Amino acid sequence: MTAVPRFRVHQGWPLLASGFRPFFLFGSIFAGLTILVWLPVFHGEITLTSAFAPRDWHVHEMLYGYLPAVITGFLFTAIPNWTGRLPIQGTPLLVLVIVWIAGRLCVTFSAETGWLAAMLVDASFLLLVAAAAAREILAGRNWRNLNVLLLVLLLLAGNVAFHLEAHFHGAADIGIRIGIGVVVLLISLIGGRVIPSFTRNWLVRENPGRLPVPFGRFDVIVVAIGALALAFWVVNPAGHYTGAALAIAGLLHLVRLGRWAGDRTWRERLVLILHVGYAFVPLGFLLNAMSAFELVPAGAGIHAWMAGAGGHHDAGGDEPRDARAHRPAAHRICRHAGDLCRDYRRGPVARLRGDRARPQRAVAASGSVCVGRRLLRIRHNLRPAADRQRPTKAGEAEGGSLMRKAAASLAAQVYAGPHGMSENRVSHATGPMLAAMISNAASAPSSKLPRLANW
Repeated sequence: MTAVPRFRVHQGWPLLASGFRPFFLFGSIFAGLTILVWLPVFHGEITLTSAFAPRDWHVHEMLYGYLPAVITGFLFTAIPNWTGRLPIQGTPLLVLVIVWIAGRLCVTFSAETGWLAAMLVDASFLLLVAAAAAREILAGRNWRNLNVLLLVLLLLAGNVAFHLEAHFHGAADIGIRIGIGVVVLLISLIGGRVIPSFTRNWLVRENPGRLPVPFGRFDVIVVAIGALALAFWVVNPAGHYTGAALAIAGLLHLVRLGRWAGDRTWRERLVLILHVGYAFVPLGFLLNAMSAFELVPAGAGIHAWMAGAGGHHDAGGDEPRDARAHRPAAHRICRHAGDLCRDYRRGPVARLRGDRARPQRAVAASGSVCVGRRLLRIRHNLRPAADRQRPTKAGEAEGGSLMRKAAASLAAQVYAGPHGMSENRVSHATGPMLAAMISNAASAPSSKLPRLANW
């Protein structure tokens, strides 16, 4: 019997009405801020008060800080649909958010709190998530999704291993690979169900014809072979047998992706981005296979999995349907940020050429803008449904002017003066500009908000 999703109207703070709202929002803000901090840390301009080495802190906070927040937001939104039970809302959700934030603070200041206290607080978040998910899945007798719970527990084990390995050996390696392997398996398993389903629904309605093949025995085989290859990679990433296993898994995942009719979804970017994001899963397998044979750097496949597959599915797959009006604005803002990083272009951007510090500032500005993108996208979703009105022409023009001025202000700050802004001033300047941009957008009438990017 198929579970009937249920929803309870939340009378409190709208941010705590559903699991994806706080965790997608705060997770995305945290990811952007972590990148902004990591750049000066990498160049030795800031010293962290963390017991981790700088590289380990960066990896841990992206792998065991940001991604668990996104995974939790997805699970707490999907589990009511799986089980037919009421979602986790209000105070229990707030407790989980507070524990997650406490973990981020304890890890960042673990040199003061102590590595053991940081590990206990940090690990308690995934433990609570696993306990809440287990209660809902078992109460709803939804046995087919117990494998997702096992992967969450494995991610918890990888987090604990990371802390222990970093403390006793000075650097974490196996703990990093365990976490990456679990994330890839989660994307392979959940994406293998969600992507064909979303694609089929859209094609049946908008573009009848060839449909994606639903999750079946072939998918089980591909996920199992991928899990085996990842186990080899965790133990011995540079072995030739590992490289062969990763190559086989990558090719099978490519075949799997081709069965989902992604080539027929060009007209709907919200569906297409799911296929693009999943394409980084086989790409990561193949790049890590090449790395095992010393053909590419070791980090190429890891970043394909994390920044490619993980980042794309967060940015595209979790987008609330009533927040889709912000996609044009987001694309325009991020295009401005991308222009800052293209140091080979003529005009003002050419000032970045030949200076090591300039790309660093450009990436910092880009990170701030990407945080603003997620805030704008989610903010509209927090409005009461009755307050969401179709924008007027005047509202569109004023909203477009707001975003145009914000992006121009950001670019002007980066390019200020003959040598531009210093690295230390970027973090101070982009923060207030971002806050002003979001504040102005928040105060705009709803009739002026949904289509801010018609400029």
